Amino acid sequence: MPHDTLALAKTLIGLVLVRDARAGLCAGKIVEVEAYVGNDPASHAYRGQTSRNRSMFLEPFRAYVYRIYGTSFCFNVTAQSEGEGEAVLVRALEPLEGLPLMMERRGTQRMRDLCRGPGRLCQALSIDSNDDGQDLIGSADLYLADARFASPLIRKSKRIGITKAAHRHLRFYERGNPFVSGPKHLNP
Repeated sequence: MPHDTLALAKTLIGLVLVRDARAGLCAGKIVEVEAYVGNDPASHAYRGQTSRNRSMFLEPFRAYVYRIYGTSFCFNVTAQSEGEGEAVLVRALEPLEGLPLMMERRGTQRMRDLCRGPGRLCQALSIDSNDDGQDLIGSADLYLADARFASPLIRKSKRIGITKAAHRHLRFYERGNPFVSGPKHLNP
């Protein structure tokens, strides 16, 4: 897998994020991501390393998990060499395995609403601050897998839900996938 943040963002589309926990196995195909690169005022790493963003500065393919708005978690994949502070936010999954467990965790029967959005996917897969810093290649309970799907048509757009540098086209998604989040005009 690539270590360049933008290349990693595109490569993540179509990979599977797997959570294998005591409660059961849940998995989903990654269909939407956003890259947070160097000199990016929207990035948590923009002002340097802190106790909150420490995991973002780890070697590639580590989980960077943080709480947003005091209620939800967001899951990222670190991208650069240790000390660089770049990552890719996973925004949406297409649910594949463990749907009853995801529905229970999310409190909905609507499959489209299980993992469409970063907070929802963390809730559906039970990803929280305990997963921060985890190795996503070598771990047995939260990891990235290649399921050999056909190569998706990847589109890009401006990022969603931020105010700083929102105009930058650093959001990548699988064209035509109904599980992609955000407004329809950003998902042609």
